[in-house]
Amino acid sequence: MNILIHPTYFPTIATFATIVKADTVVMETQDNYQKQTYRNRCYIYAANGKLQLSIPVIYSQKNRQKYSEVKIANDYKWQDNHWKTLESAYRTSPFFEFYADELKPLFTEKFETILNFNMKCLEVVCECLQLEISLSKTKIFEKETPKIIDYIGLVNAKKEKPIKLQPYTQVFYSKHGFINNLSILDLLFNEGTNAITYLELQNVI
Repeated sequence: MNILIHPTYFPTIATFATIVKADTVVMETQDNYQKQTYRNRCYIYAANGKLQLSIPVIYSQKNRQKYSEVKIANDYKWQDNHWKTLESAYRTSPFFEFYADELKPLFTEKFETILNFNMKCLEVVCECLQLEISLSKTKIFEKETPKIIDYIGLVNAKKEKPIKLQPYTQVFYSKHGFINNLSILDLLFNEGTNAITYLELQNVI
């Protein structure tokens, strides 16, 4: 099947569950940027529970901007903060050290736009998963895509539809129980080489 999704910041597990089953992944890059979405945020499992990591962007709601044109506010030291937070949350997970060298450059190299950064995050995670995907980008914005299954709704962070995933072992499970549909990083650090098998077994509607 061919699917349409948004490039997001370390996509959700549900998003990757659709990616692993797709023949072709089409990235929507020509729509307008919207707040309150996974475009610039992801959720991880920290010591106190679910934690949001947000990338600061230069964006005004008054003047509509294409997603591809929105710039990252690199005056903030968000990359250092995000990496330190990931280290604190996952350093005791089974596979953090296994993938750290591949992921850390994402938090040192500067990217101008949020779209380019998110595309790089997707590329690196696919390399970690040893997942090869057929990837393309939209050239124009189309409201309807009859030949492509639309998973655009997975980008919504605040209006997210309930998606029940199978539980897996998480670092702080004994404190807060299983937290559903976090960033792919949570699955990667906890399940490592078993992540692909897990993703293939999930049903995302």
